[in-house]
Amino acid sequence: MQLIDIGVNLTHGSFAKEREAFLQRAHDAGVCQLVLTGTSPEDSEAALELCRQFDPVGRRLFATAGLHPHEASAWNADSARQLRALLAEPQVRAVGECGLDFNRDFSPRPLQERALEEQLALACELGRPVFLHEREASERLLAILREFRDRLPAAVVHCFTGEKRALYGYLDLDLHIGITGWICDERRGSHLHELVGEIPAGRLMLESDAPYLLPRTLRPRPKHGHNEPAFLVEVLNEVARHRGETPECLAAHSTACARAFFGLPTPE
Repeated sequence: MQLIDIGVNLTHGSFAKEREAFLQRAHDAGVCQLVLTGTSPEDSEAALELCRQFDPVGRRLFATAGLHPHEASAWNADSARQLRALLAEPQVRAVGECGLDFNRDFSPRPLQERALEEQLALACELGRPVFLHEREASERLLAILREFRDRLPAAVVHCFTGEKRALYGYLDLDLHIGITGWICDERRGSHLHELVGEIPAGRLMLESDAPYLLPRTLRPRPKHGHNEPAFLVEVLNEVARHRGETPECLAAHSTACARAFFGLPTPE
């Protein structure tokens, strides 16, 4: 059984002393490929460097390159230039993390929208899929995406935590959906139990979002308290249970979906 973790924040400082060990534990757990999330041009460059360091042949580790909506105030022409250069690298497979966050509003909403639109335009130009972030902004995100969807190869709403209306809106636009350990959180993620069954096979992918979103159902809980890619198996089991599928069936179609979406090679 093979899994692909489509969202890992491997540049995060909590991984700094143990990256090689984390990657080995992921491999031992069956997580055969990982996509490292880039949240700014600088962070995206760091993610690419980790790919080169730990997977120089380019068959296991890949990255995204983008500007997170929290950082949208920093978007400028140089940002676009840096991302374009990164997206020319073979291990960089998608534009993002980009999107809208109207929950925290760390950047003004008009600037978030501008940065998103310019990154979507870049994805259309380069023929790359998009790794999207959305919090409390589904209606506005859908409106913007509709303007680009005919030219956009593909897009995934990563770490989906929304309600039924938002999910159906994304599926109507033929988007992919990423599910994390949020579904394992009885305090805030139980509404996803019913919704994950509505996501068609071929549109569903799994992600850890490590080191965030440690699955609350995980036993025993790690002493360090951080999530890691090896724990994606817990997300797999929880999603499979609520979809009425075996973990093996879910692993097969979500992995095939992720491999096709990011254009990943079959690992040796």
